[in-house]
Amino acid sequence: MRIIWRRVRVALKGRGGDTGMSTSEYAMGTIAACAFAAVLYKVVTSEVVSTALQSTIGKALDVPF
Repeated sequence: MRIIWRRVRVALKGRGGDTGMSTSEYAMGTIAACAFAAVLYKVVTSEVVSTALQSTIGKALDVPF
């Protein structure tokens, strides 16, 4: 049992003190997520994608059972 605890201590000892993101990293991640969401919104609401979605849904609803 002592050997197991010693291995656990040695494994944990090698870990650095930096275990989380800093405020600036959170801010950059939030900005990147918002930018990606804006681009995705523009793509999905574009005329080409809207027409393709309407066509696909229309074909799916017209399938005979």
